[in-house]
Amino acid sequence: MRDDPTGRALHLLSLLQAHRWWRAAELAERLEVTERTVRRDIDRLRDLGYPVDAVTGKYGGYRLAAGSHVPPLVLDDDEAVAVAVGLRYAAEAAIGGMEETSLRALTKIELLLPQRLRRRVSALHSSVSSIRWEPDNDAVHPEALSVLAAACREQEEVRFDYRGRDGNDTHRRVEPHQLVTTGQRWYLVAWDQERSDWRTFRLDRLQRPTRAGGRFTPRQIPGDGAADFVERSLESVIPKK
Repeated sequence: MRDDPTGRALHLLSLLQAHRWWRAAELAERLEVTERTVRRDIDRLRDLGYPVDAVTGKYGGYRLAAGSHVPPLVLDDDEAVAVAVGLRYAAEAAIGGMEETSLRALTKIELLLPQRLRRRVSALHSSVSSIRWEPDNDAVHPEALSVLAAACREQEEVRFDYRGRDGNDTHRRVEPHQLVTTGQRWYLVAWDQERSDWRTFRLDRLQRPTRAGGRFTPRQIPGDGAADFVERSLESVIPKK
C-alpha cells in the first residue's frame, strides 16, 4: 500500500476519521512511509475537499476538521453494515420526520454497498423482527431534541411548556442534565428550579423548549446515573402486575 498513492490516501483518511488527533510520526509508522510522504498525502486530501488541520513543531500533528460541506466518508466493511442496519431501525424511532430522512440515507448507502455487504445487511434485517411503536402522543420533534441536547452539553438552563400525566399544562424552567431513550420514548432528566428537586420529563409531552440563557453547575443525579433514575421513575408510576 505504501507504493499506491490512492490506496494510501484512503487508508490515511480512514485513520483520520477514526481518531481525534494523530502525530505525524504515528501516521508515518502506520502507513509505512516517511513524514514527508504523509504531508504530501495530507495535501492530496485537502485538494479533494477534506479539511485537515495541522499543527507544526515537535508535537505537531493532524486531525480531520469540520468543514462547510460533507465530503465522502470512508467506511470499512463492518462500519458500513453497522450504518445500514442503524439507519433501518432509526426509521422506526419515535422522532418526528426521522423515518423519511433515514430511509433516504439508507437508500443511498445500500446503493453503494458491494454485493457481499448487501447480503450481510439483508441477513440481519430478515433475522430481526420489530414491533412498530405508535406513541399515544405526537412524536418528538428533531429540533426540540437538538435544543435539549445542546443545553445538556453546554450546561444551560431551558424553559418549556409541559403537559403532565394528569393533563394539566405547566411552564417549567430547569437545569437539563441528560437525555435518556428507552427505544420507544425519550426522556429528559433535569433539576426543576421551582420545585427544587429532580424530575423526569417525557419529550413528547414537552412543547417549545428554548434556552433560558442562565448557566448552571452540574449536580449529582440520584442513584446510578440518568438511565437508572428514569427506570426507577417509570417503575413508580407503572402499576405492578
